[in-house]
Amino acid sequence: MPRPSDRRPDELRPVTIIRHYTRHAEGSVLISFGDTKVLCNASVEERVPLFLRNKKKGWVTAEYSMLPRATNTRSDREAARGKQSGRTLEIQRLIGRSLRAAIDTRILGERTITVDCDVIQADGGTRTAAITGAWVAMMDAVNWLLYHEIIQESPIHRAVSAVSVGVSNGEVVTDLDYAEDSKAETDMNIVMDDSGGLIEVQGTAESTPFSRDALSQMLDHADNACKQLFTIQKDSLVD
Repeated sequence: MPRPSDRRPDELRPVTIIRHYTRHAEGSVLISFGDTKVLCNASVEERVPLFLRNKKKGWVTAEYSMLPRATNTRSDREAARGKQSGRTLEIQRLIGRSLRAAIDTRILGERTITVDCDVIQADGGTRTAAITGAWVAMMDAVNWLLYHEIIQESPIHRAVSAVSVGVSNGEVVTDLDYAEDSKAETDMNIVMDDSGGLIEVQGTAESTPFSRDALSQMLDHADNACKQLFTIQKDSLVD
């Protein structure tokens, strides 16, 4: 069966990265995976969490939120409810772990980079879009530190991107939008570095268990997609 978006099984949605999207953040990116749009703002602060004080190491963390009308119906702000949902906490921890896999915090020094990822429009794959955009925003924040001679060398030693893959109508597909994700037999989010290494794999069989062969196909799809995303990230960083 054709995909709802009429894409090939291994085809990404159109991906765009707009840097310097906001004025004040040291790094700011608006990333779009099709109709999914995430604003990623990276802020540098001259402090670290208590557990890292006097350790001569920095910290990279993330926050994630879905804005009230990012979907087809309005949802309440989590701040109005008084606490973050389990989904929000899980996603922002994933983003933070993914970014820390790319950076040497000793070179960063005793400072923190926080990347705020706000979903302004959701159509599936918000966490993977957030990771891919957050890495570019973090790069710009590091370049700001280098430009101002606050650090002398870049602590970022690898690129990181992420993509969703899954099984829909019995076929392995790449970069699921909401129409596919809501009905997929398997949904998986994969984070990779630009040497082909796996940083995180999150996969769930929604109805029928998936086979090892399907898992291998999904990993292959993710590898091919992330290679494209690394090229898009690299091209976006050319001023």
